[in-house]
Amino acid sequence: MTKQFLRKAENGTIVVGVSDLAVSDDADATLITYALGSCIGVTVFDPTTRIGGMLHFMLPSSKGSPDKARANPAMFADTGVPLLFKACYELGAKKSSLVVCAAGGAEILADDGHFKIGTRNRTILRKLFWKNSVLLAADDTGGTGSRTLSLHLDTGRIEIRSKGNGRTLWPE
Repeated sequence: MTKQFLRKAENGTIVVGVSDLAVSDDADATLITYALGSCIGVTVFDPTTRIGGMLHFMLPSSKGSPDKARANPAMFADTGVPLLFKACYELGAKKSSLVVCAAGGAEILADDGHFKIGTRNRTILRKLFWKNSVLLAADDTGGTGSRTLSLHLDTGRIEIRSKGNGRTLWPE
């Protein structure tokens, strides 16, 4: 059961931290996550039920750290993404109605491109979505800058802020 990810808004906002996942059926809530560098934020929204969720994952694969994945599955794409969808389905969201967006996956660390965490995160996310027939409605991934991602459950609007500038990611 994934009901432990159901969150209530404080002052209208639900903050999703690093390696965190939250879902809500509160149409007045806004889910927000900060500092998406190489990490990726994934939003899921059902416009019919106004159920939404957000995941902020750090790393692509849990295979090298099964103990960490058991303790915190939201840390990894391969364990966190399925959990995000499952938690939304348990609240009543329907796969056929979902609007899915993603942001982050930048290369911001000066590691001479050795680790390429952002690139690896983007790659696994696309593989997971492809295998499960999930289409991204919109994304703002790659590059070198950090982002803030928010999902407004009253309308499903997805906003991105980066370097002091904001824009609507979805609907376009």
